[in-house]
Amino acid sequence: MLRDRGIVAVTALAPAIWGTTYLATSELLPPGRPLLAAVVRALPAGLVLVALTRRLPHGGWWWRAVVLGALNIGAFFALLFVAAYRLPGGVAATIIAVQPLLVVALSGRFLGELVAPRVVIAGAAGVVGVGLLVLRGGTTLDAIGVAAALGAAAVMATGIVLSKRWPSPAPLLATTGWQLVAGGLVAAPVALAVEGPPPATLTAGNLAGYAYLAIVGAALAYALWFRGIRALSPTNVTFLALLSPVVATALGWIALGQQLTPLQALGVLIILGSVTVAQLRPSPATALTPNPADADGVARVSPRASELVPTRARRPALPAPTNPEATP
Repeated sequence: MLRDRGIVAVTALAPAIWGTTYLATSELLPPGRPLLAAVVRALPAGLVLVALTRRLPHGGWWWRAVVLGALNIGAFFALLFVAAYRLPGGVAATIIAVQPLLVVALSGRFLGELVAPRVVIAGAAGVVGVGLLVLRGGTTLDAIGVAAALGAAAVMATGIVLSKRWPSPAPLLATTGWQLVAGGLVAAPVALAVEGPPPATLTAGNLAGYAYLAIVGAALAYALWFRGIRALSPTNVTFLALLSPVVATALGWIALGQQLTPLQALGVLIILGSVTVAQLRPSPATALTPNPADADGVARVSPRASELVPTRARRPALPAPTNPEATP
């Protein structure tokens, strides 16, 4: 239990770091180049990790690394860029906050995780909390922007679930490097087509900002994030992403003197409550623990909720079935 709490706390550092990228981008990077920032953030960091680990994908992991890198990084950044430019204020962040609900649904479908009502309620509360935190009055919606924001939430949710479904045989840093390289290569042609070539000159502040995004915002943050996906359930991990707008808002208030309204403070409390509820474990009375006595490795709950018993040990003897296909 204490180990899980430690892993949750360390994994939470990743979205906290991503929350600092808003400040770094606005204060250090050249304006209007978010896709260039995505490429510089992902590709160099990935190449360095691959060089340090000296591990390349094998067999099916060549295409899996491309798929995961595109979902978790490349396609996500591209769709996020479109949503941010076509939607006002925090509309994009609010729509993308539906990601935990998508992960819950996908985990139930592809990973066999039970969908607890409290988690669904926590996911809905998280969307409300992010809305209170970042939305502003008088906003209008753009269909393409809304579709891009939903797409960003969908691709990252799919990437989280597939990262859990496809456990990598390679060390964590090598797998992180593969995905960063793949994501950077996916985002690079989009950045070139939309934003044009990189600026001819960069200031010392620009270089410092890009270095921070590559080293801390990508290599470190994504390593922590993917480690959390390996060790925790996708549901536990995805709710932690809601901390990113909280950190961004707090830094804007502390470092830039931005105003924090009572509704925003309420939004922070709702988000923190949502994240906390999502990390709670089911009670031992309802948890399913695999029973070594079961050949299929599945434990079954007895009619009494307070008692977990191996059903095969309690099942009365039955005559052998005459039809082999009828065997359960």
